[in-house]
Amino acid sequence: MFRCIAAIFVSFICIPALAAQSASWKAGAASVTITPTQPQWMAGYGGRDHEAEGKLIELYAKALALQDPGGQRALIITLDLCGIDRAFSLAVRERLEQRTGLSRQQIALCCSHTHCGPVVGTNLTAMYFLTAEQEQRVRQYTAELLEKVAAVAEQALAGLHDCTLSWGTGCETFAVNRRNNPEADVPALRAAGRLSGPVDYDVPVLAARSPEGRLLAVLFGYACHATVMDFYLWSGDYPGFAQAALEEAYPGAVALFFAGCGGDQNPLPRRRTELAETYGRRLAAAVGRTLDGVMLPIEGSLRTAYREVDLPFDRLPTRQELTEQAASSDRYVARRAQLLLARIDAGQALSSSYPYPVQVWQLGTGPALILLGGEVVVDYSLRLKSLLGTPGTWVAAYANDVMAYIPSRRVLLEGRYEGGGAMVYYGLPSVWAPEVEETVVRSVLELYQQTR
Repeated sequence: MFRCIAAIFVSFICIPALAAQSASWKAGAASVTITPTQPQWMAGYGGRDHEAEGKLIELYAKALALQDPGGQRALIITLDLCGIDRAFSLAVRERLEQRTGLSRQQIALCCSHTHCGPVVGTNLTAMYFLTAEQEQRVRQYTAELLEKVAAVAEQALAGLHDCTLSWGTGCETFAVNRRNNPEADVPALRAAGRLSGPVDYDVPVLAARSPEGRLLAVLFGYACHATVMDFYLWSGDYPGFAQAALEEAYPGAVALFFAGCGGDQNPLPRRRTELAETYGRRLAAAVGRTLDGVMLPIEGSLRTAYREVDLPFDRLPTRQELTEQAASSDRYVARRAQLLLARIDAGQALSSSYPYPVQVWQLGTGPALILLGGEVVVDYSLRLKSLLGTPGTWVAAYANDVMAYIPSRRVLLEGRYEGGGAMVYYGLPSVWAPEVEETVVRSVLELYQQTR
């Protein structure tokens, strides 16, 4: 299914006209490197057997602060990381609430999901088998990361300046539905026009410009795994190359990337550095065409909403089942069972649900930005855009907490990795209950109505 929404074109709107508007919004952006400086285990792939060997490109934490004409603020933080856990997310937002007065609904943390970043906290806890020394380095890095993220967020807020905001939607087509297209067959299938399965090729673009028209910051997204590379070098993968290309093309601007609903989407073909660079340049070019074309101005007020939904698991395992799994020859199944048994032995009963984060921002007269936790499959963005309208609906995943894959009902029933198999690596006790999709979508729609 081809999905690519072009930007809305209005003949009397142009970039010079945007620059001439009274600058009633404010924006501030900042960036800090978060590349580990000591040996560190890499996140995302269970098959790795040693720590990182060096760096291809820097990893960054970036922050974009927005303030509407009425003084309402919001802060989006983008991270060149595979994922973060709930504890880290809460710690960042609590720190910022104390220091800045922003509430949880006004702060969003978005991971690019690069598989060439470091392990953070307990994210994907059942995937890694670390020594005590390696675990200590993860804890140390996570604590240092918290300080860096809080500092870059405060820097962005301190740098709020008058700006004009505008938005548009570009298009890029390298994402492939990995459930429907065998990786080895993709080049031939693409050449023959026979790729199958749902995709979302939209490239949402938000631009903050000075009153004189200079680009201050650009926030953009794409629904595709950042899994071009699987080596032992730190790298932001294709999103990192895309951000670097945009910052080179627009000197002084900060480029921030958010991952869309790409839980079942891969950049194919892959496994070569030049492909990561190529996909990054292609994505940056799509953003650049949107920036240099006709964009719609954003006026009005900023409205934010946030909720944690009790997302239900299917049947929980019994202690006997966990004891049997702990002796499994599959080391990941065994590790998950051991972690769950340790929790039970510590007096913590297994929960029948997970506190799943859902967030909605209405950017004035511009798009609604929906932010969902976890590795969300593409069915969600396509359904929400159908329900709420396009191109003014943007859906970010990997936001605020990356606790598991979030399958649609279709994918859950089909099973396989995204449908349930990956729950093992995240250390969760069960697959999701059949009502997972309806629970998430209903919560989004309720929050969406709150921001109207």
